[in-house]
Amino acid sequence: MSAVWVITVAAIAGVAITVQGQLMGIMDRGLGTMESVFITYAVGGVLAALLLLLFRGGNLGQWQQLPWWVLSSGIVGLVIVSGIGYSVGQLGAVGAFTVIVAVQFFVATLIDHFGLFGAPVREIGLRKLTGIGTLMLGVWLTLR
Repeated sequence: MSAVWVITVAAIAGVAITVQGQLMGIMDRGLGTMESVFITYAVGGVLAALLLLLFRGGNLGQWQQLPWWVLSSGIVGLVIVSGIGYSVGQLGAVGAFTVIVAVQFFVATLIDHFGLFGAPVREIGLRKLTGIGTLMLGVWLTLR
């Protein structure tokens, strides 16, 4: 895969996360957190099932060969979706995503540094610490 393609896919995901956050913030304020999470997962689940049927399931039969703990990604997804919907509804998109992205950088740095969840080890250096400090300053400035 070319770097341009990977960056494009990541950028599209970033746009989708932001738009989903705003849509869920509206649902959260109108219906409640659990209701908006249910609607989001129900619609996404139906679409995923249709795509699986369309493409004949792909590799789905291999799920039992995965480590048991990776299946918790669905639970983590519920935390993500409900957290985004609730925080965007309370802080607005900029405030919520400033916190979310800064925390993602911090946790990703720890995952890389310690090689958690099978990640290749990439040690924390002064540049990464400076970047995280800058992000935290941005969070403080944004939420002030």
